[in-house]
Amino acid sequence: MKQLLFLTAAIALNAQVKHEDIAAGPGKNWLTYHGDFGAMRHSPLKQITRANAGNLVAKWTYHVDNALKLEATPIVYEGVMYLTNSNEVVALDARTGRRIWRYLDAHSQIRRVNRGVAILGDRVFFVTGDAHLVALHRSTGALLWSKRYADPSKGYVATLAPLALKDRVVVGVGGGDSGVRGFVAAMSASTGEELWRFYTVPLPSEFGADTWGKLNTDWGGAATWMHGTYDPELNLLYWPTGNPWPDLTKEERQGDNLFSCSVLAIDVATGKRKWHFQFTPGDTRDWDAQSIPVLINGDYKGKPRKLLLHPNRNGFFYVLDRVTGEFLSGTPFVDRLNWATGIGKDGRPLEIPKIQPNAVGIKNCPSLRGASNWMSPSFHPKTQLLYVPTLEQCDIYSTSGLPAAKLVGSMGGGVDPVPGEPGQFFLRAIDYKTGKKAWEYPMPGPGKMWGGTLTTAGDVLFAADDDGNLLALDPFNGKHLWHYSTGQNLTASPMTFEAGGKQFVTILAGTEVYTFGLFEPAK
Repeated sequence: MKQLLFLTAAIALNAQVKHEDIAAGPGKNWLTYHGDFGAMRHSPLKQITRANAGNLVAKWTYHVDNALKLEATPIVYEGVMYLTNSNEVVALDARTGRRIWRYLDAHSQIRRVNRGVAILGDRVFFVTGDAHLVALHRSTGALLWSKRYADPSKGYVATLAPLALKDRVVVGVGGGDSGVRGFVAAMSASTGEELWRFYTVPLPSEFGADTWGKLNTDWGGAATWMHGTYDPELNLLYWPTGNPWPDLTKEERQGDNLFSCSVLAIDVATGKRKWHFQFTPGDTRDWDAQSIPVLINGDYKGKPRKLLLHPNRNGFFYVLDRVTGEFLSGTPFVDRLNWATGIGKDGRPLEIPKIQPNAVGIKNCPSLRGASNWMSPSFHPKTQLLYVPTLEQCDIYSTSGLPAAKLVGSMGGGVDPVPGEPGQFFLRAIDYKTGKKAWEYPMPGPGKMWGGTLTTAGDVLFAADDDGNLLALDPFNGKHLWHYSTGQNLTASPMTFEAGGKQFVTILAGTEVYTFGLFEPAK
């Protein structure tokens, strides 16, 4: 039987993953970080249902040696699972957890968390902590090429899962809190040659440079450290950007600081910007826009539209037209929000001027971690609800009055918790048509989790909670169906796949890979 399993795995390893396969979205396979290009994170699998989710059991666990903390969402193709640790890729038999191969990059001296691989053709792609894009042969893990696309001596690092589409692989960079100059780049999937690069901080002669005041824009931040989304029909990437630098003071960067805290619509063929939308102009609270931009086609005020949904770190839930970038709505999705009274008709926040970081320290809500962050939301086509891990918390923000130092993570100030006001996570179901909360699932715990969500055609909502549990909930009302305690803080998002005719659910936590399926009585 073992020989048969590994023979089947070998056959799958020799197959080719086409762009069209990824564009079709998840089925028995899960072929991109979000499962689909639009980040709906909805699977058509329905073997696991609301009726039987309570019968889920652990099927296998795989231990990752020397893991920093696992944040990857695995990819599965034809029964083979690919996942990452820092500077490492592992291929497993998805039915048993048995390792097929392991690649460890021996050259990178920078260890950072890593969020996963991309897959295309016969190749698996991942980024190292020192910003190399690496291509491995999918069947053996053999190194095909490694290309440096950013210089770590200038503060650049990389943690994201790359995005593979057509003939290219799209990457971004971290390091925004040390300055750097953010960018998105497309590399050839065949050779690693750079095809185009778009900088998120403009040069003095470029559009948007006048929004940076006196700051040398070689060091503006606006990093691109999270995976974007893609519309194949429009051939547009939607890439979220990070906060401007220095994080907590704008003394040297008076203005909106384009294209920080934004979503960029970028032409995949040319790398040119088609439009942008900035959520938090001139941000002083480290509110990256790295929450995932979710793409849906739906009715909005009686008209069918291509939409982009974005639960932002600043506490507002946005709906945009993704063809034009038109702002459609912005509504609060947290209760603890004191920095703005709302969003204007032009999409700009109506800020309260006195609620700004200062030398004495002032309470700002949401907190530094934001109302939402990079943990993945999901969308269920049947309920028409977006499920968002949400943090209700405030912080005390203060400025230092000292010049921010490059390359050392200097923020120009500091952030402390509010005494006697611990944060609390909620899983919130948001009606995108109204911006209103349909239901919520409270999560008691330490306020430290970073886990995302997943929905399925079996009408099950999987989510990570703040006590280290993987949850199964009813997506219609939030009713608890099942949970499993991993005993570790959850810092990744669940995914699902089918292998050997059976549906499985996997989530990474701490140093382990946990995979679940329905209980099967002994024969």
